[in-house]
Amino acid sequence: MDHPIILFDGVCNYCNSVCNFIIQRDPGKHFRFAHLQSPHGQELLVKYGFAPNMLDSVVLIENGRAYIKTDVTIRIAPHLTGIGRLGALLRFVPRFIRDIGYGIVARNRYRWWGKQNVCIVPTSDVQDRFLA
Repeated sequence: MDHPIILFDGVCNYCNSVCNFIIQRDPGKHFRFAHLQSPHGQELLVKYGFAPNMLDSVVLIENGRAYIKTDVTIRIAPHLTGIGRLGALLRFVPRFIRDIGYGIVARNRYRWWGKQNVCIVPTSDVQDRFLA
């Protein structure tokens, strides 16, 4: 794995919007992506000790380690351009506090932003950044 991999809920509209935000602010194409529901996503979840049905957190696989929740934002932000870099400021907030906010969004994301019946297929211009 030459590139860090971001695993996300492929049916969640909010999660897909966040991935699009990252893609637009990652001109160096540093990150790769996979749906948590995909065979690659499932394989990586199990490999890193998570339940294969875990869909309530984004997961970042980087340098042989897995990160979840707001730790993902903190690790991604320095690689982004513009406003995306502001996510790194979360490191100054204690984890238990920032993860409370994360949990509220995770529990309500379908209700607030909706979801699709199937995982959204990436467009051809970014398809090379998604694990097959």
